[in-house]
Amino acid sequence: MKRAGFAAIIGAPNAGKSTLVNRLVGAKVSIVTQKVQTTRFPVKGVAMVDDAQIVLVDTPGIFKPRRRLDRAMVRAAHAQASDADIVVHLVDAHAEESTKPGDKRSAEDAEMITESMVAAGTKATLVLNKIDLVKRDHLLALSQRLFETGVYEQVFMVSAHNGSGVDDLKTFLASRMPEGEWLYPADQTADLPVRLLAAEITREKLYLRVHEELPYALTVETTAFEEKKDGSARLEQTIYVERDSQKPIILGKGGQTIKWIGEASRKDLGEILDRPIHLFLQVKVREGWQEERAFYTGVGLDFDV
Repeated sequence: MKRAGFAAIIGAPNAGKSTLVNRLVGAKVSIVTQKVQTTRFPVKGVAMVDDAQIVLVDTPGIFKPRRRLDRAMVRAAHAQASDADIVVHLVDAHAEESTKPGDKRSAEDAEMITESMVAAGTKATLVLNKIDLVKRDHLLALSQRLFETGVYEQVFMVSAHNGSGVDDLKTFLASRMPEGEWLYPADQTADLPVRLLAAEITREKLYLRVHEELPYALTVETTAFEEKKDGSARLEQTIYVERDSQKPIILGKGGQTIKWIGEASRKDLGEILDRPIHLFLQVKVREGWQEERAFYTGVGLDFDV
Protein backbone atom coordinates (compact mmCIF):
# COMPACT_ATOMS: atom_id res chain seq x y z
CA MET A 1 0.00 0.00 0.00
CA LYS A 2 1.39 3.37 -1.00
CA ARG A 3 1.77 6.17 1.53
CA ALA A 4 2.33 9.89 1.05
CA GLY A 5 2.19 12.97 3.22
CA PHE A 6 3.88 16.10 4.50
CA ALA A 7 6.48 16.46 7.27
CA ALA A 8 7.14 20.07 8.28
CA ILE A 9 10.60 20.72 9.70
CA ILE A 10 10.44 23.69 12.07
CA GLY A 11 13.03 25.19 14.37
CA ALA A 12 15.05 28.24 15.31
CA PRO A 13 17.29 29.88 12.69
CA ASN A 14 20.46 27.86 12.04
CA ALA A 15 19.17 24.74 13.77
CA GLY A 16 20.18 22.81 10.64
CA LYS A 17 16.78 22.38 8.96
CA SER A 18 18.03 22.79 5.39
CA THR A 19 20.96 20.44 6.01
CA LEU A 20 18.60 17.83 7.45
CA VAL A 21 16.16 18.10 4.55
CA ASN A 22 18.98 17.73 2.02
CA ARG A 23 20.29 14.72 3.93
CA LEU A 24 16.86 13.04 4.10
CA VAL A 25 16.21 13.65 0.41
CA GLY A 26 19.70 12.61 -0.64
CA ALA A 27 20.05 15.64 -2.90
CA LYS A 28 20.42 19.39 -2.60
CA VAL A 29 16.98 20.99 -2.52
CA SER A 30 17.55 23.78 -0.01
CA ILE A 31 20.43 26.25 0.34
CA VAL A 32 22.75 26.03 3.32
CA THR A 33 24.99 28.78 4.73
CA GLN A 34 26.48 29.72 8.08
CA LYS A 35 24.10 32.66 8.18
CA VAL A 36 20.92 32.60 10.25
CA GLN A 37 17.56 33.09 8.52
CA THR A 38 18.92 31.96 5.15
CA THR A 39 15.72 30.10 4.23
CA ARG A 40 13.16 32.76 3.34
CA PHE A 41 10.24 30.61 2.18
CA PRO A 42 9.11 26.98 2.50
CA VAL A 43 10.98 24.57 0.23
CA LYS A 44 9.65 21.06 -0.41
CA GLY A 45 11.96 18.09 -0.81
CA VAL A 46 10.75 14.59 -1.66
CA ALA A 47 12.16 11.50 0.05
CA MET A 48 11.23 7.88 -0.69
CA VAL A 49 11.29 4.91 1.68
CA ASP A 50 9.98 1.78 -0.08
CA ASP A 51 6.30 2.55 -0.87
CA ALA A 52 6.19 5.69 1.29
CA GLN A 53 6.76 9.20 -0.03
CA ILE A 54 7.69 11.90 2.47
CA VAL A 55 7.28 15.49 1.33
CA LEU A 56 9.68 17.35 3.63
CA VAL A 57 8.93 21.03 4.08
CA ASP A 58 11.99 23.09 4.97
CA THR A 59 10.52 26.14 6.70
CA PRO A 60 12.03 29.53 7.56
CA GLY A 61 13.45 29.74 11.08
CA ILE A 62 11.03 30.78 13.81
CA PHE A 63 12.21 33.73 15.90
CA LYS A 64 10.94 37.05 17.22
CA PRO A 65 10.31 39.04 14.02
CA ARG A 66 11.18 42.70 13.55
CA ARG A 67 10.83 43.45 9.82
CA ARG A 68 8.00 42.70 7.39
CA LEU A 69 10.15 39.97 5.81
CA ASP A 70 10.74 38.45 9.25
CA ARG A 71 7.01 38.40 9.97
CA ALA A 72 6.21 36.84 6.61
CA MET A 73 8.83 34.13 7.08
CA VAL A 74 7.63 33.21 10.57
CA ARG A 75 3.99 33.15 9.45
CA ALA A 76 4.92 30.82 6.57
CA ALA A 77 6.65 28.44 8.98
CA HIS A 78 3.62 28.27 11.29
CA ALA A 79 1.25 27.79 8.35
CA GLN A 80 3.25 24.85 6.99
CA ALA A 81 3.34 23.24 10.42
CA SER A 82 -0.43 23.53 10.87
CA ASP A 83 -1.05 21.86 7.48
CA ALA A 84 1.44 18.99 7.84
CA ASP A 85 0.75 15.35 8.67
CA ILE A 86 3.63 15.42 11.15
CA VAL A 87 5.65 18.24 12.68
CA VAL A 88 9.36 17.81 13.38
CA HIS A 89 10.90 20.30 15.80
CA LEU A 90 14.62 20.41 15.11
CA VAL A 91 16.67 21.69 18.04
CA ASP A 92 20.35 22.63 17.90
CA ALA A 93 21.60 20.65 20.90
CA HIS A 94 25.00 22.34 20.70
CA ALA A 95 23.45 25.81 21.02
CA GLU A 96 21.68 24.73 24.19
CA GLU A 97 24.99 24.36 26.05
CA SER A 98 26.91 27.17 24.32
CA THR A 99 27.51 30.60 25.86
CA LYS A 100 28.02 32.40 22.52
CA PRO A 101 25.47 35.21 21.94
CA GLY A 102 24.25 33.75 18.64
CA ASP A 103 23.83 30.29 20.12
CA LYS A 104 22.03 31.72 23.14
CA ARG A 105 19.52 33.43 20.84
CA SER A 106 19.00 30.16 18.99
CA ALA A 107 18.37 28.33 22.27
CA GLU A 108 15.92 31.02 23.37
CA ASP A 109 14.06 30.78 20.05
CA ALA A 110 13.87 26.98 20.43
CA GLU A 111 12.42 27.43 23.91
CA MET A 112 9.87 29.89 22.51
CA ILE A 113 8.78 27.36 19.90
CA THR A 114 8.28 24.68 22.55
CA GLU A 115 6.27 27.06 24.74
CA SER A 116 4.05 28.05 21.82
CA MET A 117 3.31 24.39 21.07
CA VAL A 118 2.51 23.76 24.75
CA ALA A 119 0.05 26.66 24.67
CA ALA A 120 -1.55 25.48 21.43
CA GLY A 121 -1.69 21.82 22.42
CA THR A 122 0.40 20.88 19.37
CA LYS A 123 2.14 17.51 19.18
CA ALA A 124 5.47 17.11 17.44
CA THR A 125 8.49 14.86 17.01
CA LEU A 126 11.62 16.20 18.69
CA VAL A 127 14.91 15.89 16.82
CA LEU A 128 18.10 16.96 18.60
CA ASN A 129 20.69 17.95 16.01
CA LYS A 130 24.48 18.37 16.05
CA ILE A 131 24.92 15.50 18.50
CA ASP A 132 28.48 15.05 17.26
CA LEU A 133 29.33 18.31 19.06
CA VAL A 134 27.62 17.57 22.39
CA LYS A 135 28.42 15.36 25.38
CA ARG A 136 26.02 12.45 25.91
CA ASP A 137 24.97 13.46 29.44
CA HIS A 138 23.93 16.88 28.15
CA LEU A 139 21.93 15.28 25.33
CA LEU A 140 20.09 13.00 27.72
CA ALA A 141 19.30 15.84 30.13
CA LEU A 142 18.07 18.09 27.31
CA SER A 143 15.97 15.30 25.83
CA GLN A 144 14.33 14.57 29.18
CA ARG A 145 13.63 18.23 29.92
CA LEU A 146 11.95 18.83 26.58
CA PHE A 147 10.06 15.52 26.58
CA GLU A 148 8.56 16.37 29.97
CA THR A 149 6.75 19.36 28.41
CA GLY A 150 4.27 16.88 26.94
CA VAL A 151 4.65 18.29 23.43
CA TYR A 152 6.81 15.55 21.95
CA GLU A 153 5.69 12.03 21.06
CA GLN A 154 9.09 10.77 19.91
CA VAL A 155 12.71 11.89 20.32
CA PHE A 156 15.53 11.33 17.82
CA MET A 157 19.16 12.34 18.09
CA VAL A 158 20.93 13.08 14.81
CA SER A 159 23.79 14.83 13.12
CA ALA A 160 22.40 16.26 9.90
CA HIS A 161 26.00 17.12 8.96
CA ASN A 162 27.42 13.58 9.02
CA GLY A 163 24.16 11.62 8.73
CA SER A 164 24.26 9.91 12.14
CA GLY A 165 20.75 8.83 13.19
CA VAL A 166 19.10 10.26 10.06
CA ASP A 167 18.09 6.88 8.58
CA ASP A 168 16.15 5.99 11.74
CA LEU A 169 14.32 9.32 11.57
CA LYS A 170 13.56 8.80 7.88
CA THR A 171 12.11 5.33 8.54
CA PHE A 172 9.93 6.73 11.34
CA LEU A 173 8.62 9.58 9.19
CA ALA A 174 7.76 7.10 6.43
CA SER A 175 5.74 5.04 8.89
CA ARG A 176 3.71 8.10 9.86
CA MET A 177 2.66 9.02 6.33
CA PRO A 178 -1.05 8.40 5.64
CA GLU A 179 -2.12 5.83 3.05
CA GLY A 180 -2.62 7.31 -0.39
CA GLU A 181 -1.16 7.82 -3.84
CA TRP A 182 2.21 9.52 -4.19
CA LEU A 183 2.07 13.28 -4.60
CA TYR A 184 5.10 13.45 -6.91
CA PRO A 185 6.83 11.13 -9.40
CA ALA A 186 9.17 8.69 -7.64
CA ASP A 187 12.27 10.27 -9.19
CA GLN A 188 11.42 13.89 -8.28
CA THR A 189 13.44 15.32 -5.39
CA ALA A 190 12.08 18.86 -5.08
CA ASP A 191 9.02 20.99 -5.71
CA LEU A 192 10.56 24.31 -6.66
CA PRO A 193 10.41 26.13 -10.02
CA VAL A 194 13.76 26.02 -11.84
CA ARG A 195 14.05 29.81 -11.97
CA LEU A 196 13.51 30.08 -8.23
CA LEU A 197 15.87 27.19 -7.46
CA ALA A 198 18.56 28.81 -9.59
CA ALA A 199 18.12 32.15 -7.82
CA GLU A 200 18.40 30.43 -4.45
CA ILE A 201 21.63 28.68 -5.40
CA THR A 202 23.21 32.00 -6.42
CA ARG A 203 21.93 33.65 -3.22
CA GLU A 204 23.62 30.86 -1.26
CA LYS A 205 26.95 31.62 -2.93
CA LEU A 206 26.52 35.33 -2.21
CA TYR A 207 25.98 34.63 1.49
CA LEU A 208 28.99 32.33 1.56
CA ARG A 209 31.20 35.05 0.10
CA VAL A 210 29.88 38.43 1.36
CA HIS A 211 27.65 37.58 4.33
CA GLU A 212 29.53 39.84 6.74
CA GLU A 213 29.40 42.91 4.51
CA LEU A 214 25.81 42.46 3.29
CA PRO A 215 23.73 40.84 6.04
CA TYR A 216 20.25 40.81 4.43
CA ALA A 217 20.45 43.60 1.86
CA LEU A 218 20.33 41.43 -1.24
CA THR A 219 18.08 39.17 -3.26
CA VAL A 220 18.43 37.35 -6.57
CA GLU A 221 16.02 37.04 -9.49
CA THR A 222 16.36 34.73 -12.49
CA THR A 223 15.32 37.00 -15.35
CA ALA A 224 15.84 34.54 -18.23
CA PHE A 225 16.08 30.74 -18.59
CA GLU A 226 16.61 29.24 -22.04
CA GLU A 227 17.16 25.59 -22.91
CA LYS A 228 19.66 25.34 -25.77
CA LYS A 229 19.61 22.81 -28.62
CA ASP A 230 22.89 21.27 -27.42
CA GLY A 231 21.26 20.30 -24.09
CA SER A 232 22.77 23.15 -22.07
CA ALA A 233 20.85 26.01 -20.45
CA ARG A 234 21.44 29.76 -20.51
CA LEU A 235 20.48 31.70 -17.37
CA GLU A 236 20.46 35.41 -16.73
CA GLN A 237 20.21 36.59 -13.14
CA THR A 238 20.06 39.96 -11.45
CA ILE A 239 21.43 40.50 -7.96
CA TYR A 240 19.55 43.34 -6.28
CA VAL A 241 21.08 45.42 -3.48
CA GLU A 242 19.59 48.36 -1.61
CA ARG A 243 22.32 51.00 -2.04
CA ASP A 244 24.94 52.04 -4.59
CA SER A 245 27.67 51.55 -2.00
CA GLN A 246 26.85 47.81 -1.90
CA LYS A 247 27.51 47.10 -5.58
CA PRO A 248 31.34 47.23 -5.30
CA ILE A 249 31.21 44.67 -2.47
CA ILE A 250 29.56 42.10 -4.73
CA LEU A 251 31.68 42.95 -7.76
CA GLY A 252 34.95 42.83 -5.79
CA LYS A 253 38.33 44.11 -6.90
CA GLY A 254 38.65 43.61 -10.63
CA GLY A 255 35.34 41.71 -10.60
CA GLN A 256 36.88 38.80 -8.69
CA THR A 257 34.05 38.39 -6.17
CA ILE A 258 31.22 38.17 -8.68
CA LYS A 259 33.39 35.88 -10.83
CA TRP A 260 33.76 33.47 -7.87
CA ILE A 261 30.02 33.63 -7.15
CA GLY A 262 29.15 32.92 -10.78
CA GLU A 263 31.55 30.00 -11.06
CA ALA A 264 30.38 28.42 -7.79
CA SER A 265 26.70 28.84 -8.70
CA ARG A 266 27.26 27.52 -12.23
CA LYS A 267 28.97 24.40 -10.88
CA ASP A 268 26.15 23.64 -8.41
CA LEU A 269 23.42 24.30 -10.94
CA GLY A 270 25.13 22.08 -13.48
CA GLU A 271 25.13 19.19 -10.99
CA ILE A 272 21.55 19.79 -9.82
CA LEU A 273 20.06 20.26 -13.30
CA ASP A 274 22.39 17.66 -14.87
CA ARG A 275 23.38 19.83 -17.84
CA PRO A 276 26.00 22.45 -18.77
CA ILE A 277 25.02 25.91 -17.52
CA HIS A 278 25.84 29.30 -19.03
CA LEU A 279 25.23 31.83 -16.25
CA PHE A 280 25.28 35.60 -16.65
CA LEU A 281 25.06 37.84 -13.57
CA GLN A 282 24.48 41.56 -13.19
CA VAL A 283 24.10 43.75 -10.11
CA LYS A 284 21.45 46.45 -9.76
CA VAL A 285 20.29 48.79 -7.01
CA ARG A 286 16.66 48.28 -5.98
CA GLU A 287 15.92 50.32 -2.89
CA GLY A 288 13.25 48.91 -0.59
CA TRP A 289 12.86 45.56 -2.33
CA GLN A 290 11.93 44.10 1.07
CA GLU A 291 8.78 46.25 1.00
CA GLU A 292 7.63 45.28 -2.51
CA ARG A 293 4.53 43.09 -2.76
CA ALA A 294 5.86 41.43 -5.95
CA PHE A 295 8.84 39.98 -4.10
CA TYR A 296 6.61 38.29 -1.51
CA THR A 297 4.09 36.89 -3.98
CA GLY A 298 6.94 35.65 -6.18
CA VAL A 299 8.20 33.32 -3.45
CA GLY A 300 4.83 32.46 -1.90
CA LEU A 301 5.03 34.67 1.19
CA ASP A 302 2.21 36.77 2.65
CA PHE A 303 2.86 40.48 2.13
CA ASP A 304 0.08 41.68 4.44
CA VAL A 305 1.64 40.81 7.79
